[in-house]
Amino acid sequence: MPPLPPLTQALILANVAIYALDVLLGGLLTNWFALWPLGSAFMPWQIGTYAFLHGSFGHLFFNMLGLWMFGSELERLWGGKRYLQLYFASVLTAALTQLVVGLLFGGAPTVGASGGLFGLLLAYGMMFPNRTIMLLIPPIPMKAKTFVVVFGVLELALGVYSPTGGVAHFAHLGGMLGGWLMIRHWRGQGPFGRR
Repeated sequence: MPPLPPLTQALILANVAIYALDVLLGGLLTNWFALWPLGSAFMPWQIGTYAFLHGSFGHLFFNMLGLWMFGSELERLWGGKRYLQLYFASVLTAALTQLVVGLLFGGAPTVGASGGLFGLLLAYGMMFPNRTIMLLIPPIPMKAKTFVVVFGVLELALGVYSPTGGVAHFAHLGGMLGGWLMIRHWRGQGPFGRR
């Protein structure tokens, strides 16, 4: 297992530390820093802070596993600056998507690094489309580009079927959109114009 690059390691440690602190404080951080729907307890800082909170240990574990799997390689490829730009662009677009969905369908507070992770997942599929990824359950190998498409379609179907079902499926898709837009921006491609 290669060593974690510094920013991926810092993101994982920050998420774990904040989760532990929130557990110790009985969920007090969630009250202030989760992404609340507009018109309720929403505050502007929540657009970024929600991504460092998690609803359960399993939620934290799988998000951090994804950060390690996809983020490490992308940080080594791009360096820290671009890696963080893409990650936080994905977090931001995931939050904005979730706020719009909340306006349309109502909703509960949103927590988790999943929006950023889904942006990294999409970027990984774009950068390494033919790399083989092994699913955990069931253990099926597939190319990264196929993995991204399957996850995107699954999130869309689950979001349409249950937009307020306790999982922010549209936020995940918003994170993918943020990753895609950032890569398009770096390449000078539409909607940003040619370089």
